[in-house]
Order: sequence, then C-alpha cells, then structure tokens
Amino acid sequence: MTSSWEILVQHLRAELEAYGGLLALFAEQRQRLLQRDADAVLELAGAIEARAQTATAQREDRERCVRALSLTLGMPGERTLRALVPCFPEEVRPLVLALIDETNVLVHRLRRGARQNRELLARTLELHQETLRVLRPSSVVSTYSPGGRISLSSSSAAWQAAG
Repeated sequence: MTSSWEILVQHLRAELEAYGGLLALFAEQRQRLLQRDADAVLELAGAIEARAQTATAQREDRERCVRALSLTLGMPGERTLRALVPCFPEEVRPLVLALIDETNVLVHRLRRGARQNRELLARTLELHQETLRVLRPSSVVSTYSPGGRISLSSSSAAWQAAG
C-alpha cells in the first residue's frame, strides 16, 4: 500500500514536471520572438496555454492532497505543506523539502519568464505598429480604453493594401 507521503511526492513531481515543461515552452517562445518567427510564436502560445492549464490542474491536485493529508493527521485543512513536513518520517523530510523548494524556484522562474515574454511581445507589437504608422499613417488610430490603456486599431483596407 502506498503511504500518504508517497502520494504527495508523486503530486509534487507531477507539478514540477508541468512547470518544467512550461518553462521550456517560455524559453522556446522567447527564442522564436527574437528570431521574429510569428507563426511559431502563435503556435507556442497555444501550447503554453495548454501546459499552463495542466500545471494549474497539477497544483490543484497537490493542494487537495495536502488538505486531505492535513485532515488525516488531525490538523486544520489550511495547513501548508511545509508545516506538515515534521509529520513525515525523518528520512523522507529532505526529499519533501527539496521538492517544495524546487517548486518555489520554478514558480519564480516561470513568473520571470512570462514577464519577459510579455514584454518582448509588447515591444514586438509596438514595432509592428510603428512600421504601420510609417507605411500608412492614416491606417492606425490610437484611442484610450475605459481603463486608460492605449488601444490601437487599423482599417482592413490598410492590411489589404500592405498585403
């Protein structure tokens, strides 16, 4: 029979695998952005979305496992995983702590990678819009959204003329 800590370790490893895959997709997307490969960037956006959903599901599974384990141990269900570590056999604690730490490191790297890619995408869009303004100044109209952000639109005739 599999012990509760082994099930938890399986959930942590699955979560780490999902985060690692997402991190690899962000790196590939960043590379494709720098190569100006629009088709690959678009394709990777879909893959990133799918992997992010998988990572979210893995995190939710792990959180459910932690809640169940906490309740099984007679503790409140809101206990953190790190707070449960002393309840595990001593020889297992370093493994669980290492998995927790690695998960936190990957989450931090994912946030940084997502921010970098978002900034690269925004800059790429700005350059594209600047090019359109130079080629067809009347084709790009800037307006403000209710939230105060600049919203740009272009006429379809401009796209047809340029294409």
